[in-house]
Amino acid sequence: MQAIDRKLLRDFKRLWIQAIAIALVLACGVAILLTSVGMYTALSETRAAYYERNRFADVFVHTTRAPLSLVPEIAQIDGVLSVEARIAGDAILDLPDRIKPAVGRILSYPEDTAPVLNVPLLVEGRFPNPVHTDEVVVNAPFAAENGFRPGDSFSANLKGQKRELTIVGTALSPEFVYTIGPGALMPDNSSFGIIWMSERAAAAAFDMTGAFNEISVAIASGMSPEPVIDALDDLLKPFGGLGAYDRTTHQSDAFLDAEISQLRGMAAILPPIFFGISGFLVSMVMGRIIALERSEIGLLKAIGYSNTEICLHYLMLAGLIAIVGVLLGWGAGTVLARSTAAQYAQFFNFPFVIFRVSYWVYAAAGLAGLATTSLGAAQSALKAARLAPAIAMQPPAPPRFKRSFVDEAMAHLKLSQPTIMILRSLLRWPIRSAMTSLGLALAVSSVIASIFINDALDEIVDLAFYQTNRQDAMLLFSDDIPETALEDVRNLPGVLQAESQQYHTAILHHGHLSKRVAIEARPPDTDLSRVLDADGKPLIVPPGGIVLSVRLARQLDVESGDVLEAEFLSGRRETYALSVTGLVEQHLGLGAYMDLEFMNTLFRQIPQLSVANVTLDDHQMDALHRAIKDLPKLSGIIEMNDNRRAFQDTVEQNVVVMNTMYIVIAVLITVGVTYNAARIQLSERARELASLRILGFGRGEVSYILVGEMMLIAVIAQPVGWLIGAWIAQAMTNAFTSDLYAIPLVLKPATFTVGSLVVLCAAFASAMVVRRRLDRLDLIAVMKTRE
Repeated sequence: MQAIDRKLLRDFKRLWIQAIAIALVLACGVAILLTSVGMYTALSETRAAYYERNRFADVFVHTTRAPLSLVPEIAQIDGVLSVEARIAGDAILDLPDRIKPAVGRILSYPEDTAPVLNVPLLVEGRFPNPVHTDEVVVNAPFAAENGFRPGDSFSANLKGQKRELTIVGTALSPEFVYTIGPGALMPDNSSFGIIWMSERAAAAAFDMTGAFNEISVAIASGMSPEPVIDALDDLLKPFGGLGAYDRTTHQSDAFLDAEISQLRGMAAILPPIFFGISGFLVSMVMGRIIALERSEIGLLKAIGYSNTEICLHYLMLAGLIAIVGVLLGWGAGTVLARSTAAQYAQFFNFPFVIFRVSYWVYAAAGLAGLATTSLGAAQSALKAARLAPAIAMQPPAPPRFKRSFVDEAMAHLKLSQPTIMILRSLLRWPIRSAMTSLGLALAVSSVIASIFINDALDEIVDLAFYQTNRQDAMLLFSDDIPETALEDVRNLPGVLQAESQQYHTAILHHGHLSKRVAIEARPPDTDLSRVLDADGKPLIVPPGGIVLSVRLARQLDVESGDVLEAEFLSGRRETYALSVTGLVEQHLGLGAYMDLEFMNTLFRQIPQLSVANVTLDDHQMDALHRAIKDLPKLSGIIEMNDNRRAFQDTVEQNVVVMNTMYIVIAVLITVGVTYNAARIQLSERARELASLRILGFGRGEVSYILVGEMMLIAVIAQPVGWLIGAWIAQAMTNAFTSDLYAIPLVLKPATFTVGSLVVLCAAFASAMVVRRRLDRLDLIAVMKTRE
């Protein structure tokens, strides 16, 4: 081993604390890159494998009632590979030892052959025997949440007839990776389940003998689904077809795709920040090391080491720091990705998870870490290589400073000498001070970018559950019923108030743009389910017009006053020109709203309703639950408190994890920046500080110079951190926005306060750790140095 190699190891050992501080910041970037890319890859590959193995369909369509004789004709559509027709319907479930009803989605299971598409994966037991019409298979999460095993039974209200059903097995399906009930915001496996029963039993229950009301189609690889969708719509229109749609609009796949998009956005936004900070820290440390080792560089050159060897020596020192950070990041990223993958498998109801982080991801993360640290050290290493031996053996020329108006201002303000020294240091090294401040600002922004999610979710909950949807429950009916039935709803036990609402699926067209949405129609004087304007006041939708959410209007490129076409897929299936009379902010879903009376007029029908919104007496809830289990037309009930609680519980779990991760990241950035900056300040000003001690300054005054400078830089960093944090929060809201939801940008003073406090406390603690070295300074030895 050459002398220069032994020096490399000694330098790394001497600087190990600073090296670890930098390596931890770099490790954060590597770990987040591995976790986000690993999870993105795991979810994408698991989804692809699951869909392929269980033959998840490409196109779906619901109808009112179509004859089975259409299936061969559908199979002949150009590009169609296979077709699966089935019967589907919703039912109220009466579960043992549970007063509150549940909702079940009933699906028919073929009698003679296995399913062609959307094949359920049997987890336990067997599939129903067609001879025994009371046998069913339920989805595994529903069974697990309610403690069901094969052999258990429950009751179901099938079109007004109460049937006792026996569970013979549990299964999972690619259709229901994200199992969410009608009208719900989050999965609730205790109250919503998927039930497969024999085709014969389902046909009898829903009066579908010789018919179907749902069809799934697989198309040829690489073929656009649009021609198939158009052909299906034309073929099924006479039979009440509700419009075919592809996977991108399928509810379960849409939620999964939104999560994958978020992971992709995380991989693009966060890691570069940490790599950049690591490069900056390496640049700071290497610059100071070379300044202190001028004589050693001169000696190395004098005994024959070339400029290239000197340059490589310092690049290798930066490389050792990078290697430590990359190894730590690889380990942490692998553990995080694996644990997160297991959580996703449970949340998304996957039967398996393909966790495989490609070697190229590890290689890319490692190369990114090495590249950023090498770039950070490159300028200093080249500077060392260019030093002539004779010049290197001499102390560096002291910097030349001039008095400026700032010095005059400080003298006029009669500041203390230590304070003047702090300010002069900042002004004489402006670039270094600015870069240190920028590093701390990024730490502040990291906390802000995580904390703002709390306030954003609070606004979503407030708007969705307390301002717009103020009902206690929503009663869902299988078919539209006359509005006179609202009086029967009011007579149910515990119902205090009841209002009607209609939902109709339609395709909105504007020019070449179109979007499939559910249009909600309400009475103008509704009080429970409302549309609010920008000022938070109830908005009355004028007859003849339509109100759109802002996100939907952007997708259709329409503004208030424009005219669009609404192609209704229910009722008389007619197309109408509607004027956009207003735009509203909406965080959940893509909203489109019309006046209920005008809707009935358009459809030329007696007043009808799809949903009854009700307020309830808490003391009569049990009586209400017992009563609605026997209502023949009722297909489901959504209790808003349960919906809100499920939403908050699920979100809070994710937010706590995310907030913890971001705060840890912010602390690591702060420690890395502050500790290294303070160590450099101490090494540069050791002679100066020792001189002050000899002149009679106390330890507190001398410590004030070191700690005060770092804290002043940290304070200066706060406004910049606030701006960067707001920018990152805006980028996150844009990246996480989808058709399913949009995260509002909510930035409160408390958010900035928390971000600043976390960083200032971490900066102060780091500076105080370095300050302890002042107490151990050997004043005589320091004064003998040449600087």
